[in-house]
Parts: sequence; C-alpha cells; structure tokens
Amino acid sequence: MSALAEDPAPAPQRLARARAAQRRARWGRISQAARSGVSFWSRSLRLRVLVLTLSTSILVIAVLGLVLQQQITDRLLETKRDAAIAELENALGVTQSQLSNADPEETSLQSQLLNVVNVLGRPVDAGAAQGGQAGVFEPVVATLRGVSVTAGLWSDVPAELRNKVSEGTLAWQYTSIIREGQQGAALVVGGPAITGTDSFGVFLIFPLSGEQRTIQVIQRTLLVAGAALVAAMTLIAVVVASQVVRPVRRAAAVAERFAAGALEERMPVKGAAELTTMARSFNGMAEAIRAQIRQLEEFGRLQRRFTSDVSHELRTPVTTVRMAADLLHAERKQFPAHLGRATELLVDELDRFETLLADLLEISRHDAGMAELNAEPTDVRGHVESCVTAVHALADRVGVSISVEVPDDPVIAEVDARRFERILRNLLGNAIDHADGGRVEVEVADGPESIAIAVTDYGVGLRPGEAGLVFNRFWRADPSRQRQTGGTGLGLAISLEDARLHGGWLQASGTPGLGARFRLTLPKVSGTLVTGSPLPLRSPAHREGRDDHLDPHDDVDEHIIDPVAVRTEGARDRDPRAGIGR
Repeated sequence: MSALAEDPAPAPQRLARARAAQRRARWGRISQAARSGVSFWSRSLRLRVLVLTLSTSILVIAVLGLVLQQQITDRLLETKRDAAIAELENALGVTQSQLSNADPEETSLQSQLLNVVNVLGRPVDAGAAQGGQAGVFEPVVATLRGVSVTAGLWSDVPAELRNKVSEGTLAWQYTSIIREGQQGAALVVGGPAITGTDSFGVFLIFPLSGEQRTIQVIQRTLLVAGAALVAAMTLIAVVVASQVVRPVRRAAAVAERFAAGALEERMPVKGAAELTTMARSFNGMAEAIRAQIRQLEEFGRLQRRFTSDVSHELRTPVTTVRMAADLLHAERKQFPAHLGRATELLVDELDRFETLLADLLEISRHDAGMAELNAEPTDVRGHVESCVTAVHALADRVGVSISVEVPDDPVIAEVDARRFERILRNLLGNAIDHADGGRVEVEVADGPESIAIAVTDYGVGLRPGEAGLVFNRFWRADPSRQRQTGGTGLGLAISLEDARLHGGWLQASGTPGLGARFRLTLPKVSGTLVTGSPLPLRSPAHREGRDDHLDPHDDVDEHIIDPVAVRTEGARDRDPRAGIGR
C-alpha cells in the first residue's frame, strides 16, 4: 500500500500538503541558486568588474539618452509652436479682412465662415492640405458672441482653449485627434479676430505625426548608439578585467607551486609599477618563508637525530645496568628487606625505561621515514584474541571486564602483524587505564574494502576538544591520574603512525562520563586508500545519553571534537610535535 493511501487525513488535506511541499522545494531550489550566484559573485573579480561596468554604463547611457531625447523633443516642439503662432497671426489678418463686412444672418454667416476656411486652408472634406513653415494644418473659424456659428472641425478644439480665446487671449494647447481611424497628437493654436460687426475665433490644428516620426527616429538612433556604447564599454571592461586578473592568476599559480614544495618559485618582476611592486613583495615573502622552512627543517632533523642518537647511546649503559639489576634481583632474598624492595623497584623502573627507550627509537624511525611495512594477508581475528588474552591479567587485577565481538567468518586483510598487534595492545591498555573498573568492548567488522576494530571503554570519557589531543605525544587528559599499565605516553602516537603506515584511519570520540571509543580502520589490500569504515565512530551505548529527537544511528555528535582521521595518499606531512598519549 502506498504512503498516500496509508495517510488517514482527507484527500484535500493531503493534496494541500503535497502542494506546500512542492512550493517549499521550489523555493529551496531558488534560494540555493541565489546563494550560488552570490557566492560566485563574491569570488569572481572579473564578473564583478564586468557587471559593475555594464550596469553603470547602462545607467549613465539611459539617463543621458533620456535627457537628450527630452531636450530634442522640447526644442522640436518649441520650433513647431513658434511657427504655428506665426501662421496663426497671418490667419487672423486674413480672417479680419474677409469678415469685416460679415452679414449677421446665420445662414449667410455660415457661408462666409466656410469661405474663410477655404481661404486659410483646405476644406475639411478635401484630400490635400496646404504647406508652410509650420507644416500642414486644419483651420477652424467660429463666432465668439451672439449666434454660435462654426466652420471646420470644431469638436477637435479643446474647451479650455475656446474659453481662453473668448477672453481675447492668443493661446495654444496640445491635444489628441483621430484621423483615418488612428489617434495622434496635435497642436492647436487660436486667437480672436475682431471686426466692426462681430468677434471671431480662429483656430489652427497642426497634426504632430511628422514630429512623432522624427522623435521615434531619434529614439531608435539613441537606442542603437546606446547599445553600441554599452557593448563597447563591456568589451573594454572585459579587457581591463583580464589585464587586472591575469597577473593575479599568475601570482596564484606561483603561490600554489610554492605551497606544493617548489620553494624556488618566484614571480617575474616586470610590467606596470603596481605589478612589479606586488611581485617584489611576493618574492620577498617567499624568500623569508623559504628561509624559515629551511630553518625548521634543519631544526627538525637535528631534533630527530638527537632523539635517535640519544636513544641508541643509552642502550649500552642500559644493558649494563640491566645486567647488574638482574644480578641483584636474583640475590634479593639474601639482602635485608628494605634493600630487597629497592632492588625490585629498580628492576620495575628499568623495565619501564627500556620500554620508553624502545618507543623513542620507534618514533624516531617514523619521523625519519625509515619505518617499513611488512604486510601479509592475515585473519585479524587471531591477533585480536591474542592481544585480549595478553591484557586479561591486567584487566582482572583492576576489575575491568573485556568482551569481544568478532564475525564468524574469517576477516582477511594485508597487515603487518607486529604493528597491528602493537596498535591493539596500546588501545586496550589505554581503555583499561580509563575504564574506572567498568567494561571494555572490542568489536571487529569486515567491510567490502576495509576492516575495522573498535575499542570502547565506559569510564571517564573525553571532554569537548580532547578527541583531537589524545594523539599528541605525552599528552594526558588528567596528569594526576595513575596509569595501570605504566605507559610511556607514546603508545597512541606510535599507534597513529602505524595506522598511517598501513594507509588507514585511527579516530577517537567520547563523551564525559560515558566513556571513549577508538576506531581503527585499515584497507584490506595494502597500498589502497580507505574511503569508509564498517563500524560507526560512536557506539550505540554512548548514544543512549543523547536527546530523544536525534537519530540513534547518526554518527555525528556534538562531543566529537575534531576526530583524527589519518589518510595516506603518498604524502607524509607530519608535524614533528604531533603524537599520541592520553
């Protein structure tokens, strides 16, 4: 049965929820695209220069084009208006001479007004119009007092203009007229023509179709010129941005090669003054960094050589002291009680000193890159069981129980048996030290390309930030805490280096009061890279203390602070100060 059919809500509510989910998904995609665009904008200098230049050019050209168009339009209409007023003055003179002896009778006056219209211009129903400096126009004549008699297209004369002319004022006004089924703009000028018998209003209607065509041509010209100018500015911006970005990219390429280890890389000092200044500054910085790196490398070599030499030189006197201590220890029953006890303490501390010396020699071999991996296909279950058996006596003595969970089928991987067992012994000893009399769990898992061994204790745990420190050399979470295994503080550091040598991971996580978990992940085939682990970094028991709303199968936890994930990809970029201990 589908999920929709299992939903007990009514169908309209399910449909509404589905549509809401689709809207949220769509807005999520839009916001993601917007964030990607903003991110690319903030990272691309060339794009920013191009967009800013383009937008600024469009804004400036648009404002300039509007100003020019307005100026040209105003000047064109002003010229048209002056010519129309001049034409009107001539028409007023003609009207006064034609109507000086006008008959006041309405029929006769109508005929006379039509005659004046014929004299001033073409009749309304004619197909041609007169020409002149002001262009074609249509005359209209009407009486201002007495009987209302008109000749021409009186309806096209605005009422406001009629009133002004009736008051004896020469005026003009823009209006719209309809000709041949199309609406267009027109300029109407009018003035009074006063005779001895009556007062007449003379109006001239000038269609502005020609001016409109002229303005449209000007608009198209400005638009084409503006587009050409924007394209030219964009091209210039691309060229300028390329000129600016190219040396920056060259500097970035030189910096990348320098960071990759080519300490002799330098920027060529040539070009503009600003670029030569940048190149000189970069080269000076590179030279100073190279000197510092060489100094640190020399210091590291001296430090590693000193540790190795001291460790080797100590072996001879330690061997001599060991022989003497063993002789004293064998005869301790013949000594007084306090001397016998001193002999036992001497042997115990000598054992610890020899262990520390061996660890220092191993660390020095790793630092010098002289550690070798003798990997052979092995069933790791046997090594796990032998390591657990070796620490059982210690665990029983401090009251710690150890449980082991291994698969029934063989877990085969190419490992160095000696180094693999050393990692497990260090992890087990560390877990016993910090289990506080609780339990320790050992899990083994087999994956498609890797194996994993997890050692989990349920003791003091790790505070936030300590998961990234447990692998530092001689680091201890609680310096006052007594070690049960008498560790040297280098066990986890050597384990990290051994895991690195295998090409695997060694990671730590923990929660205060709930315990800590260390996970070792190794590739099945030596020399391959680890891309995942068959075991989670946090154990299910550790996740019991989390909030109920969190996914119990989620490995991510707020108390896993910078887990150390070691990957080897051919480069061994170790910090000589980084190591392990807890």
